Amino acid sequence: MKKNISLSILSGLLLWIAWPPTPYSTFLLFIGFVPMLVAMENIIRSEATKKGKKIFGVTFLGFLVWNVLSTYWVYNALKMIVGPVTAIPITVIPYALAPLLMATCCWLYYRLRLITKPGPALFGLICFWVGYEYLNQTWDLAFPWMTLGNGFAISHQWVQWYEYTGVYGGTIWIWVINILGFLIYNGLRNRQAKKHRIGLITAFVLSLVLPLSFSSYRYYSYKEAENPSNIVVAQPNIGPYEKEGSIPTMQQINILTHLSDSLGQRNTEFFIWPETAISDQNGVNEDRVRSDPYFLQIQRFLNKYKNGNVITGAETIKIYNSQKTSSARPADAQGSQYYDVFNAAINIENSAEVQFYHKSKLVPGAESMPFGNALSFMKPIFERLGGAAGSYGIQEEPGVFYSQGGIGVAPAICYESIYGEWIAQAVHKGAQFIAIVTNDGWWGNTSGKDQHLDYAKLRAIETRRWVCRSANTGISAFINQRGDIVQHTKWWVRTAIKQNINLNSELTFYVIHGDYLARTGSLLAISGILFIIVSYVNTRRKKRVRSKT
Repeated sequence: MKKNISLSILSGLLLWIAWPPTPYSTFLLFIGFVPMLVAMENIIRSEATKKGKKIFGVTFLGFLVWNVLSTYWVYNALKMIVGPVTAIPITVIPYALAPLLMATCCWLYYRLRLITKPGPALFGLICFWVGYEYLNQTWDLAFPWMTLGNGFAISHQWVQWYEYTGVYGGTIWIWVINILGFLIYNGLRNRQAKKHRIGLITAFVLSLVLPLSFSSYRYYSYKEAENPSNIVVAQPNIGPYEKEGSIPTMQQINILTHLSDSLGQRNTEFFIWPETAISDQNGVNEDRVRSDPYFLQIQRFLNKYKNGNVITGAETIKIYNSQKTSSARPADAQGSQYYDVFNAAINIENSAEVQFYHKSKLVPGAESMPFGNALSFMKPIFERLGGAAGSYGIQEEPGVFYSQGGIGVAPAICYESIYGEWIAQAVHKGAQFIAIVTNDGWWGNTSGKDQHLDYAKLRAIETRRWVCRSANTGISAFINQRGDIVQHTKWWVRTAIKQNINLNSELTFYVIHGDYLARTGSLLAISGILFIIVSYVNTRRKKRVRSKT
């Protein structure tokens, strides 16, 4: 048993070393699961009892090592907000939940292995895993940070074909090569027939080389169509706690306008500012925005830029005469009015036209109450993670900002930038580039901010759109349509950068079809689970019949 535990931990360590932002180690993703697959095979072939529980426990340990080491910064972020002691029990949720679901995939593989041959069972394992990742992208506790396909973010040249498959293509690729590697190792260990061994090795090489070759060809042959637009990205470098109150909002906007002016040109079309750049405690009333002093301050700045737009993050409110949304809260004791609070992006231009986008993919706990009323008793705990648990409103569909000149922009606020299909839907609706506004200062100088930046490269490839990223404390960047970081800032520096980007209106296969691989894999996973349940019920029934006879 100790050997199997060691093999599982080895898998966790290999996957961690391979994970962004560690450079030059992405190739370890192709062998990272092999030790764990060997450990599971050892348990299956052993004389031990309760093999399913052993497989679940062993694999959970390896996945826990991988997840904790790769997302250690979650604790660092929570520690800044709620303190080191309180942060410990809260971080158990993100650290343990994904490993529990991952280990469940391995347990389901074992159950499938009991009633079918190894080949179909291994295919089922891939489907179970894809189904888990899709669940972890869509349910109330969504945290798709560790989706396997994200692992290629540091080596984006390898996955230019994400424009056809999205990150789930990367997930399947990793599992196929790991399974082939496991079968080769298992065949050598068990003295498999030479002919069969050569076939597996050939399949392993082709599965590795063909996608890499196509990606390399696509990367070096891809040419952007010339359609320039001048963009300025500002990084004010205001600490999260300063942003919350010690620096007045007017002063923060003065900093941003000064930074933008330092690089603005007559033909500059967009100035992009970070998440909650307008962070007044009372919020910006969306229905009265045109008389808001912050709005007027920004419009005065835009006077010198005829075609200029400011895309900025802001905390906004909207007031209703009735409870129009489930997130709306009473504005008075009588309940005659209600209001929603939004983590929003605003597009301001040289006219009375103002466009709003409300963040839709909220961070569980910090920005939304998972499972609504079912976990309402935990609301006081979650509120300490940012003070708005269960209160942020959302919009149901991705939004697109349009400039006076007709340029479409896909706004993405912080955490939303890891949702490939969500961004693709905005592009499908007419966005010609992607604007990410974020505030990564809560994470401190950890690998979390680097991972967040690297993942944005995958959105550029999937959609073939430039990404313009404004991060409050860094790292701000421009990313081209191949996923190359063309320009970026340093961490914790007050600065601005500008770039002539190329707008694109062509739609990729992925933009049109979205996460079709994930949906297909999920349906197959559900079919596999139903097959396991039916087989189990039939087996139990046969045992009861035999016992009676």
